[in-house]
Amino acid sequence: MGSYFIGVFLFALGIAATIALHELGHLLAARSFGMRVRRYFIGFGPTLWSTKKGHTEYGVAALPLGGFCDIAGMTAQEPLTPEEAPHAMVNKPWWQRIIVLSGGVLMNMLLGFVILYFIAVSSGIPNPYADRTPTVGEVACTSDQIDAETIDDCTGIGPAGKAGIKVGDRLLAIDGHEMETFMDLRDYVFTRPGEDVEILVERGGQQHTFTVTVDPVKRMNPRGEMVDAGAVGLANAPVVDAVKTFGPLEAVPATAKFTGMTLEATVEGLIKFPSKIPGVVASIFGAERDMEGPMSVVGASRTGGELVERSLWPVFWMLLAQLNFFLALFNIIPLPPLDGGHIAVVLYEKMRDFFRRLRGKPAGAPVNYDKLMPLTMTMATILLTIGVIVIVADVVNPIRLFG
Repeated sequence: MGSYFIGVFLFALGIAATIALHELGHLLAARSFGMRVRRYFIGFGPTLWSTKKGHTEYGVAALPLGGFCDIAGMTAQEPLTPEEAPHAMVNKPWWQRIIVLSGGVLMNMLLGFVILYFIAVSSGIPNPYADRTPTVGEVACTSDQIDAETIDDCTGIGPAGKAGIKVGDRLLAIDGHEMETFMDLRDYVFTRPGEDVEILVERGGQQHTFTVTVDPVKRMNPRGEMVDAGAVGLANAPVVDAVKTFGPLEAVPATAKFTGMTLEATVEGLIKFPSKIPGVVASIFGAERDMEGPMSVVGASRTGGELVERSLWPVFWMLLAQLNFFLALFNIIPLPPLDGGHIAVVLYEKMRDFFRRLRGKPAGAPVNYDKLMPLTMTMATILLTIGVIVIVADVVNPIRLFG
């Protein structure tokens, strides 16, 4: 139990470091272009501690829900002293403003990459070069499920075997739907007991289509209820070199490729994020928690504790890397008060002025952020509400990796 709490503390510390480095990315970029940084804080709300060095106040605030880097003149409506004006962000070239606003995102991307690189050269990462085409490892009979861990005995080769599918066949599609993982096959036939499905496979470099009649069986759903389901009697073959350790040089392109795969999965997760919120709300009142649903800093820290308790340090660090990628991509969503919202404003001003020049007009005035305040406050309220909901769910019905 002691190692669990150590893991919780370490992951929470990792989250704090992630936030601090994100804001440090903004600070370093601003300083490099001569912008004035007034405040660099971790957290929001009442100040717990602060100190001032040069023109910048550094501090920690009471609510650990993020952080901020207060750069003078982020908007044209912000009051400036005569001494600050030459160093104000709004008075700098547009491309410098974009770089500064992207500084936190770039820092998180770099940090995530560095973490994955060290995992790649030490314990190994999921091999980005491995062939993960779902491949048949076993052709078996089908039978009813007895309990959560037991399937009834049976004999024969099952419907897939009778149709002609063999061990080693690579599964490409089912009823015209591409199969990326073996779970796609299982999920598809689960809801089609007694129906015929067309399975496209690759064997010896050639493609073949087999008509398989899905067997009706009894299976346990995620809520523990025994329901009518479908099965075809196929099991997946393990992926060869699924996890691989790389040398210091070859780890660079391998980590870059795996980073790309992780970012793609993160984007898919962000797209699905709004649809997951109702399930999180339901879990507060006793519904089963979605293992792929969103987690707060509380839930992520608890997961970190579970991983350390079982000495799964590579997974611990990989989770922290994924957190950095999520924070980076989430922050470039083009809505205020996120970094992407500020970037969108700068790009809008640039495009607007370009078309004004084409018409022989001078550059327009900077965007009035006061007019954006209703949208900003609405988005901030939504994000805060979602954050509170997920934190409550992580307290009363947390995601548990190990039951």
